[in-house]
Amino acid sequence: MDSKGRVSIPALFRRVLEASDPDWTEGLSPNVVIVYGGKSQNYLEAYTQEAIKEVDEKIARLPRGSKPRRALEHLFNAQSLPTQTDDTGRLVLPAKLREKVGIKGEAKFVAMGDTFQIWAPDAFDDRNADIEDWLDEQGDDFDPLELLEMAPEPSVAE
Repeated sequence: MDSKGRVSIPALFRRVLEASDPDWTEGLSPNVVIVYGGKSQNYLEAYTQEAIKEVDEKIARLPRGSKPRRALEHLFNAQSLPTQTDDTGRLVLPAKLREKVGIKGEAKFVAMGDTFQIWAPDAFDDRNADIEDWLDEQGDDFDPLELLEMAPEPSVAE
């Protein structure tokens, strides 16, 4: 991260941002939404336009005024920053967001399918250790692909 809070997005993910932004054309910067979430979220999550649209559509299907809908609107709409990359593929991370997640001089990018997370390296290492510990608890014969069996089949409407 430079002194102005700019971080370079890895080139492969820049292509994902472009492909997932219906308003993007050659020469334009792709749009992205940085979700910084509630007080317990210690990373930033950057959503492609398609990914945030999917989240917004699911939130809109919840009953208006319900606590789950209000909570999700708060986390994904009120605590997010719609932005664009610059012409060199960088994002500006405002000081408020950098301070919230503890990013000082270096940021770690973690691909998560159609989103990516931006972490302070130490915080990521701590979270990753938790995941590794959980995987170790599953036993030597555990195949992480078994977790995919828990995923529901997509409905015809989706």
